[in-house]
Amino acid sequence: MQLIKPDVNIDFIGKRKIALFVSIALILIGFASLIAKGGPNYGIDFVGGTLVQVQFTQSTDASAIKKALQEIELGSVVVQRFGDNQNEFLIRVEQSTTELQGLSVQIQNALGQTYEKGDVDIRRVEMVGPQVGKDLRSKGLKAIFYAMLGLLAYISWRFEFRFAVGAIVALIHDVIITLGVFSLFNKEIDLPIIAAFLAIIGYSLNDTIIVYDRIRENTGKYNKEGFPYIVNRSINETLSRTLLTSGTTLMVVLALFILGGGVIHNFAFAMLVGVLIGTYSSIFVASPVLIFWQQKSKPKKSK
Repeated sequence: MQLIKPDVNIDFIGKRKIALFVSIALILIGFASLIAKGGPNYGIDFVGGTLVQVQFTQSTDASAIKKALQEIELGSVVVQRFGDNQNEFLIRVEQSTTELQGLSVQIQNALGQTYEKGDVDIRRVEMVGPQVGKDLRSKGLKAIFYAMLGLLAYISWRFEFRFAVGAIVALIHDVIITLGVFSLFNKEIDLPIIAAFLAIIGYSLNDTIIVYDRIRENTGKYNKEGFPYIVNRSINETLSRTLLTSGTTLMVVLALFILGGGVIHNFAFAMLVGVLIGTYSSIFVASPVLIFWQQKSKPKKSK
């Protein structure tokens, strides 16, 4: 099945400077948001604390819930609506000591004085110590780093080192932009999001490898043409496959985002952004890096 004719000739490489400015703008906006907010918004998995999911049978809001919890000393409390249910909330407490083992009972009793009996249902309670959260955060970052390192070694062996550099630049580009989007939308980063980042790396790399394989094939076929022509030709020849793969993946991720509920919402959001950015970077980041490398290495060869 082909969505696009094989002889299509869109000048992707001719627009690489425009794409460069777009990428730089997205990265700078993301960095500005991260700086303004004091870094990523880490979830309870990484900073430690206690998370309580509460469902109400009557309509209420976050400010009313915080007011009802004032009588019990919980320190810093964050209340936010959870998922699509208007009467379901997450109560996040930054403390996670053994003294808070009966936190659900304390919260239920405090809320019971404001709301009618039976209106409050404690759905779940999660507790993570600060040291455990710090350890999980460190391991999550190491997982992404080691994944990048392994991919660098694999692509250098499978292709050439310049191909590996292009792929890694594209992957870093994808992760940074996705992180920036999370900061802009004030989304929490927890263990499922680290899993989403690793999935984005794998998806983006798969797209990039397909284009790289075609570039290698066409280098022998069109060796009399310039390298930018070969790269652009390869992108066009794999465009139908890219659109089919990205389109079907987006349909699944979009369904998860809309229908998956609050628990999987952030994961689906990360995948949605990652698939779009990963497809973009395979065309406008990974391939132009190869051209830049080729142009910089020419003078050295002539010398």
